[in-house]
Amino acid sequence: MTELIIFGIITGFVSGFFGLGGGMVLVPMLVTAGYVMKEAIAISIVQMVFSSIYGSFLNSKKTSGLFKDGFVLGLGGFVGGLQNSFVHSMVSNEFLQYLFILIIILSIIKIFISPAESKEDVKKHSKFVLFIVGFIVGVIAMSIGVGGAVMLIPILVGFMKYHIKIATSLSLFFVIFSSVAGFISLSASGEMLLSQGLNVGFASLIGVYFGIKTKNVTPSVSYKQSILILNFLILGTMLYKTI
Repeated sequence: MTELIIFGIITGFVSGFFGLGGGMVLVPMLVTAGYVMKEAIAISIVQMVFSSIYGSFLNSKKTSGLFKDGFVLGLGGFVGGLQNSFVHSMVSNEFLQYLFILIIILSIIKIFISPAESKEDVKKHSKFVLFIVGFIVGVIAMSIGVGGAVMLIPILVGFMKYHIKIATSLSLFFVIFSSVAGFISLSASGEMLLSQGLNVGFASLIGVYFGIKTKNVTPSVSYKQSILILNFLILGTMLYKTI
């Protein structure tokens, strides 16, 4: 119990600060603590529902009108996330771990080459394109126990030219849709670990509050560096556990 509460607070802070669902931090911690990958994913999805809803509520106070594109991305993520149990029935724990590692590596590369603050205007994107991006991210993300932000942030910053802090706020909003879909999918298939997930989820609310407060006062360049450091730490942890 105590271990899960500590994990929840840490994950919540990371979620609020970086705009992540928290799965990319929580899943490695749970795997290291002895949970198998699919159990870690189930607990992570419950936590993401808590942190994404509360974090987006806090973000909305400073980013009015931000979520115009977010609803379309989110709906795509929701539909994609519903495929979670199907994907789990087709692949092994080991495959999911290697997929997780690959996605982290690609994210590091894209964030590294993208500027912390884009000088270009945000391009207008069709609702169809936004939905498809959300769907693809939702399918992959929920299958590996992350909310999708680890994949979505590089797309928003590198291709859609969002400011990095706006991208992280938008990505956390996206996580609401994908995590709720993942929760429904795993619950329907009987794979959800609700009790453990609730312990982590409630504890994460404390971390989310302080994470967002810290993000709002951090310079953009330092913020980008922090995101890269986080990704490298998580990559190292998963490589150590997997290989």
